[in-house]
Amino acid sequence: MSLLDHPDAKAFILHWGEMGTQWGVNRSVSQVHALLYLSDHPIPADDIVDQLGLARSNVSTALKELQGYGIVRRVHVEGDRRDHFVAETDLWDMLLRIAAERKRREIDPTIALLSELATRLARDESAPPHVRERVTRMYEFISTLGNWYEQVRSLPKPTLVTLMKLGGRVARFVAPGRAKSKQD
Repeated sequence: MSLLDHPDAKAFILHWGEMGTQWGVNRSVSQVHALLYLSDHPIPADDIVDQLGLARSNVSTALKELQGYGIVRRVHVEGDRRDHFVAETDLWDMLLRIAAERKRREIDPTIALLSELATRLARDESAPPHVRERVTRMYEFISTLGNWYEQVRSLPKPTLVTLMKLGGRVARFVAPGRAKSKQD
């Protein structure tokens, strides 16, 4: 029996595919991830093809992408020569791995470019002052965000959970007396 035979599992897999496209991830990559995430056992690529009705090449590409993010891994099943695949089911580990890979692919190159531009603009007297100022501010902002991410990702999971549950109330500890929110 396929997971897609259950209407709620099917709804999850289809929605995950749609949600993935909103985040810039290919629909089939997201659907393969959803299927593996819901599965209680490793699945070979051929079964993923059959269950999702995707081309073998799409499934192969999706599996490589998901392994690149570190949220799917190849496993061997005794007595079966095929490669099987399982998804990370720890939601915090999955979130942190996705965030780390997106930072590596998207944020780090941006920081490098902005650093280079800010350095060049600082020496370029012909550059319009507002361009120099805005690029430098963007570099400082994105760098600070990157540094914050590196600090937060090294925190233990229980601390991350506590921070998430605190939400905006964490500001009370940073600026006591000034951090009034709509929740208070």
